[in-house]
Amino acid sequence: MINFSPKANLRSPWTFSDIKDLTEGGFKEVLDDNFVTDPTQVKKVLFCSGKISYELAEKQKTENRNDVAIVRLEQLYPLPVNQIKALQQKYEKAVWFWVQEEPLNMGAASFLQMNLKAIKFGVISRQSSASTATGYMKVHAKEQADIISTAFSL
Repeated sequence: MINFSPKANLRSPWTFSDIKDLTEGGFKEVLDDNFVTDPTQVKKVLFCSGKISYELAEKQKTENRNDVAIVRLEQLYPLPVNQIKALQQKYEKAVWFWVQEEPLNMGAASFLQMNLKAIKFGVISRQSSASTATGYMKVHAKEQADIISTAFSL
């Protein structure tokens, strides 16, 4: 098995699955939010992929935000459009945003804008850039905090 994961996630409690998920379950292209108790109360859906989903979930739990659902795409290609449409119907009153930590001109945002015509969504990310990272940890941490803050404040 090869694990393509940031080192920060190797010991994170968010990244562990129950053994039943492996033995009785199967791969899921889209993971719905388990924190939300009433889908009719959801005003915003943050859909994302990868490490940022854990940071969003942490803030959601810390602030007890049942009005925000976090949907994680585990497979970008082929895009699981029918599963996304089903979640759009579940959260029919919500506004959707794609959240990514990569700059706007990188990551999955442009792919989704071209290929996911079934729903209207905004994008929350870093500003477009020639580089994937600033090179300064303090700047990166501030930008990351701004992305998370913006996702919950819009």
